[in-house]
Amino acid sequence: MSWNWQQANWPDFTYQASQFVGGEEAFFLQAGVWMGTCAHISQEDQTQIMVDLITNEAIKTSEIEGELLNRASLKSSIRRNFGLPTDITRTPPAERGMSEMRLDLYRHFHDALTHEILYNWHHLLMAGRRDLADVGRYRTHEEPMQIISGPVHKPKVYFEAPPSDDVCKEMDLFIDWFNRTSPEGAAPLPPLTRASMAHFYFVTIHPFEDGNGRIGRALVEKVLSQSLEKPVLVSLSQVLSDDKKAYYSALEKHNKTLEITSWITFFADVILKAQKQAQNLVNFIIQKTKLYEHVGNKLNARQAKVVARLFQEGPAGFKGGLSAENYTRITSTSQSTATRDLHEMVTLGILIKKGELKHTRYWLNISN
Repeated sequence: MSWNWQQANWPDFTYQASQFVGGEEAFFLQAGVWMGTCAHISQEDQTQIMVDLITNEAIKTSEIEGELLNRASLKSSIRRNFGLPTDITRTPPAERGMSEMRLDLYRHFHDALTHEILYNWHHLLMAGRRDLADVGRYRTHEEPMQIISGPVHKPKVYFEAPPSDDVCKEMDLFIDWFNRTSPEGAAPLPPLTRASMAHFYFVTIHPFEDGNGRIGRALVEKVLSQSLEKPVLVSLSQVLSDDKKAYYSALEKHNKTLEITSWITFFADVILKAQKQAQNLVNFIIQKTKLYEHVGNKLNARQAKVVARLFQEGPAGFKGGLSAENYTRITSTSQSTATRDLHEMVTLGILIKKGELKHTRYWLNISN
């Protein structure tokens, strides 16, 4: 059977729109919750939340593609772009490029999509790369763009994208579709439906030599932001990263058909989970602020370092909880000092202690 883009009706995808009504309503409802939460926190705290959410999504969207970015450098670059102070003066090309790409998406979500926007995103994402022939432009190589796995002598081809010679034509059609289906376009679509289709349509074309997944996920955020007329930050890559197998399986399931009802069902659910996860992260950050206000200057340098490290782990914290051994490694201190510091933090109400003896573990005293 031929690939979906080889079929006569390509790219006329079909789907059962009635199946997504409940999901579309849930998206707007949760967006209202988000706006309500933000209305009760200061502009300064809102900016800090945006920095943390943009950083987390940037880290995770790169991890999905096997690229590990330096969190401190990335966050510093994002803070600098927001006009916030930072101690790090030099940022590596990959982290700087990712931060600038994410900020461009955040600030210019309302702009109609163009080839130039996509070229710029790709140029930023590939900053520092010397192994690619095509940076800041669509791929031009003659060999097929294939997604494969398995041994070299017997690889399995999961998908083959349109040839490079057809990419410009395909992207003309994609960009026209993307803008026509926007809220202000000639044929607007509901946000979850449009976002799911946009991601699938884009990665099917696979127009760039590398970075298609990251740009495809950015387009999802652009769609959602346009639907609400304000920047939307969701933990999309976090949710996809938690179950990459299901994500790739869903893509493979639909690469030979133009009927994509089950794809939209799958991806719309991912977006709703990502939306809720971002809300949980906002709640977590608010609790973080409250905890620091409660603590004041009562922590010594070792304790402050560990608390910061715990918050860096996010709402889930250390897997299995913080142990005294963790504490000694993070602070390079003795067991007795670690025990004393941890006892003080429990007394201050910063940590909650669970278990006894060698099974003792500590958790941040926050409700999320």
